[in-house]
Parts: sequence; structure tokens; C-alpha cells
Amino acid sequence: MQRHSFPIVTTDALGRRLRVDAPPKRIVSLVPSQTELLADLGLGTRVIGVTRFCVHPEDWREEKTVVGGTKQLNNDTVQALTPDLVLANKEENTPAMVEALDALAPVYVSDVATLPDALGMIRAVGRLTGTAPRADALAAEIDAAFAALPPAPPLRVAYLIWRAPYMSVGGDTFIHAMLRRAGFVNAFADQQRYPEVTLDDLRALRLDAVLLASEPFPFGRPRFAEEVREALPHTRVEVVDGELFSWYGSRLLQAPSYFTALRERLPGAAAS
Repeated sequence: MQRHSFPIVTTDALGRRLRVDAPPKRIVSLVPSQTELLADLGLGTRVIGVTRFCVHPEDWREEKTVVGGTKQLNNDTVQALTPDLVLANKEENTPAMVEALDALAPVYVSDVATLPDALGMIRAVGRLTGTAPRADALAAEIDAAFAALPPAPPLRVAYLIWRAPYMSVGGDTFIHAMLRRAGFVNAFADQQRYPEVTLDDLRALRLDAVLLASEPFPFGRPRFAEEVREALPHTRVEVVDGELFSWYGSRLLQAPSYFTALRERLPGAAAS
């Protein structure tokens, strides 16, 4: 998008109206998946602040100013950066954070629960940052990659994001939407957000598989996966890349091929 397309006036996911008068040059991102998106939109020199959880690109936490975590922000640090655009998210950041930042800069709050939501967010960030052609092309490429996913027999699964207590995902989450796209049936689709479950619960469900996310809890460490396998000896237990199920920025481009490979190494749907 060219400079003459500014000012941009838009409404975010919270119904808040914001105005960006010129292509922002001092961007603070409070959302790890959107930080990576900014990098892939070629905005590296214009991003000045990130959170400690913004692990992609790997070197940005050394190159940029770390402003805190997604739930705990150092407002003084953000203020000193004099940002002209802040990217936040309804689930990952708190209302108090958004309210405090509103006095410093335009704050765009996203809310992503489905693939169309994610594509809309990518396009919106492109428009707000003056990179609309690149963002639109990226969104179209992601959309086409998901549309080309091969059909697969449905597998009934539980997807675990946490331990002590074990927590799964409900039907109103982005992870649930990704599970459906990958051809899985979420055993907790009738619940909301992140329900607590027990290994006894999982045993009673007669699942085709249990998927253990590599993040936010590090199920990739062998002892945690083995604990679940020992409790569920007749159920396939697979550690999966949590970023490819939960990150809703440009990393989505990698998800369809990952989902295809994952389904190929899992057994077919159990007879019912």
C-alpha cells in the first residue's frame, strides 16, 4: 500500500476505533506470532519492541527492546520507546495493558479463533503498516495451502497444552480450528477455552490419539510424554509442534505440510 493510502482509520476486534496517520516507523508487538509476521512483511527495521516470548525471529530479543511478557508489561519501557503502533491480542494481552497503552500510541487488538480470522488479521496488519500487497499475497498463499490439504479419515483426539493440571482445548479456540483443518475430531469440542482433564478422563474417552503440544508446556521432554504413554498404553501418544497449531501469523504457511506429514505417520481412524 502506498503512502497516499494513509491515514488508516479502522476498528479492532474490541470494537475500538483507531487511526494511523502514516506508515508506522516504531512498532511494538506484544504477540509472538504477530512479531514473526512483522518480520515476514519486511518490517524488521521498524519493529523496536517485543516480548520475551517473541522467539521468532530468533535474534530479535537481542536486537530489539524487550518490553516484558504478554501478560506483564513494563509501561515505562514502552513509553520510552515512543511507539507509533502497538499490536496486541484479546487473549494474549490483558485489558489493563491495552488501556494503559492507548495513551501512548494506536493499539490494534486482534482476536483470532479461526483460519479466516487469522487471514483477516494478516491483511489488517498489512494495511496498518503500509505493507498491504505483501500481506494480501501471504494471506492468499496460506489460504490456498490449507485448501489443498488432502482429505483424511477423522481421528478423535485430545490435544494437551499443559500438565499439573492437564489441560486440553475447547471448541472456541484457534487450536480447535487447526485440529479440524488437519482432519482431527477434538474430544473436548463441546467445552470452552482450556478445560482441565485427568488421565482417567482420557482413558475413558477411547481416543484414537493424544497430541501433546511442544508449547506452552514442554511436552517434548521425554519424561512428560512417557508419563502419558504409561497411563494410556492402548492409545497413540504423539508430541506435536505446538507453534504450528497455535500461532496464527505467517507461521501458518508451514502448517498444512506439517499436518499432512503428521496424519501420514498416525494410524488410521479407529473403527466405530
